[in-house]
Amino acid sequence: MRLRPFFPSPALLQQWYDAFCLAEHTYDEIGQSRGEFPAGYDHDYNEIYLGEGEACFEKAKVAVREWYMFPRTWTQIYPGEAPIQEGQVVMVLFRLFGCWWGNACRIIYTVDTVDRFGFGYGTLKGHVEKGEEYFGVRMEADGSVYYEVRAFSRPAIWLTKLTYPLPRLFQRKFIRQSKAQMQGQVGSMSAPKSAQTSEA
Repeated sequence: MRLRPFFPSPALLQQWYDAFCLAEHTYDEIGQSRGEFPAGYDHDYNEIYLGEGEACFEKAKVAVREWYMFPRTWTQIYPGEAPIQEGQVVMVLFRLFGCWWGNACRIIYTVDTVDRFGFGYGTLKGHVEKGEEYFGVRMEADGSVYYEVRAFSRPAIWLTKLTYPLPRLFQRKFIRQSKAQMQGQVGSMSAPKSAQTSEA
């Protein structure tokens, strides 16, 4: 965890990021957000309907690639255009109690099929939580498109252990706003050219 009362300077952000890139994962069950979650963690399963059809699915994929599932009023991703690829380290900065907090995760796996797109990332040393989270979109056989977030987590440091009901409240706040953000973003986007061509 990194903490500052003001948003970090570009140089400090890079310094934090470089340190996180050398960090190890903080849990043993790497990759288990793909299937059955391990015992000993809080389990969270969330999804929301986004729309219908290939064009909607393509827009939802773009939204995930551009990290729009993170509420931009109080969270930021660094690097801002981090690619969705295995091994990529991503620092998540969020504003809470008047300070900016920095935690990092590493993308463990990606999913990119005809009807699913997403990735799972896991916490790195220094994160206030330990565990894994999957962000993705899927298109059902009937054409309905959903955004989904699945996670298993538990406290990693004394502060989150001591105040755990509060971190859980903020986790739920993040999920609510993440779902709303994806709905709004997908609803406002123009369809990618590939989707427009395929539906012509």
